[in-house]
Amino acid sequence: MTLKLLTLTTLASLGLALSLATGTPAQMEMDNGAMDREPQSTGQFQRIEQPLWSKVAVTGAGLGLIGLELWWFLLSKPRARQASATEGVQEITVTVDGGYDPSEIVVQAGQPVRLNFYRKDPSSCLEAVRFPDFRIARDLPVNQTTAIEFTPTQPGRYEFTCGMNMFRGTVNVRSGASGANGNAATQAA
Repeated sequence: MTLKLLTLTTLASLGLALSLATGTPAQMEMDNGAMDREPQSTGQFQRIEQPLWSKVAVTGAGLGLIGLELWWFLLSKPRARQASATEGVQEITVTVDGGYDPSEIVVQAGQPVRLNFYRKDPSSCLEAVRFPDFRIARDLPVNQTTAIEFTPTQPGRYEFTCGMNMFRGTVNVRSGASGANGNAATQAA
């Protein structure tokens, strides 16, 4: 947390220092009392003078948005949740609403897994879910729960995506008590 705050503060300070330090000759001439002269028409673009506070505000807002994007795409970690085992089946509900929540699911190898996808988002991108490693593709009706069952046989990270490969999630399979056979995964349902 302190590293993120330090990075954002450094970026904001650097932007402020650069905006204050960069002064053009036209600005310096205006600052020295040369405002009483008539502007000359040179046929080029004319510089529009802006107050310092607006430059600082725009620079700060831009750096803040850049920092937010860097944090979102590089520093934020998906929330992982462990599937709960009931009657020998590892089960978890995944809410589909602008993405997958949770987007990372932890299960044990060699035990059946049931992922219950509840779709709230009506966008066409999220109308299907695909598990390429398990050769599973299912449509997800809006406001309904769709169960997907499979049995992972080897530890590893298995990705699932929407129909357009824009939204992603992972099933993190950890080694369990029952060993792995030689397949990467087999479908149980």
